[in-house]
Amino acid sequence: MKSKLKTRNAKRGAAAGLRAVILAGGKGVRLRPFTVNFPKPLVPLGETPVIEVLMQRLVQHGIADITLTLGHLAELMKAYFQQRRKFTRQFKLRYVEEEKPTGTAGSLAFVRGLTDTFLVLNGDLLTDLDLDELVAFHRKQQAALTIATHRREVKIDLGVLEFDRDHRITGYIEKPAKTYHVSMGIYVYEPGVLRFIRKGEHLDFPDLVLKLIAAGEKVCAFPTDCLWLDIGRPDDYARAQELFAGKKEKFDHV
Repeated sequence: MKSKLKTRNAKRGAAAGLRAVILAGGKGVRLRPFTVNFPKPLVPLGETPVIEVLMQRLVQHGIADITLTLGHLAELMKAYFQQRRKFTRQFKLRYVEEEKPTGTAGSLAFVRGLTDTFLVLNGDLLTDLDLDELVAFHRKQQAALTIATHRREVKIDLGVLEFDRDHRITGYIEKPAKTYHVSMGIYVYEPGVLRFIRKGEHLDFPDLVLKLIAAGEKVCAFPTDCLWLDIGRPDDYARAQELFAGKKEKFDHV
């Protein structure tokens, strides 16, 4: 019992003081028509944009330095936070604007001063992930990069046939489902990873992971069964609206 308490206390506050980078420059293609003239991270949950709900969670974990990487409709994003000064005075808010998209990893090359462990998050997710546990795990593993992961069941709404070389049917699976460990869009980086990202060159996150593995760097997965929804998917956005309305206490305003 004492050892469990000691472990819990060691994790508490692990994320406090870290910098966080929120990737908020995407066009939100999957969420059209909502995002044609509206930045995806500003889509509302109740009366609050999803990115602000995410930022509130960061502040609750003691993170007081947040950078938003912007691209699509950047001025609307900045205009929104200009009129949310009561909220934003609780932390240092920085912006990085890209003239052209450089990918989900490439944009980090434009963020100055990332000299210590830092968090990176997609700006379109709803979660109650314990960031202290994530950071404590990352440090224990001594990883260069840690990816928070979630189990996601993918259903095929069709009958799947199996057959041999002679076209003889050997199996029939009606509406099968497979479970995968998927990235939650929440990462812990060590600053050394940045040397694999060239400023101005396009680099998506999966390609960065493969680069790190090829170079012998340690990349870890942090499995969790916390609440997590990717707001970029219309069905998840609808579910997030329901969850946020029914469990608002999980996402208390700062």
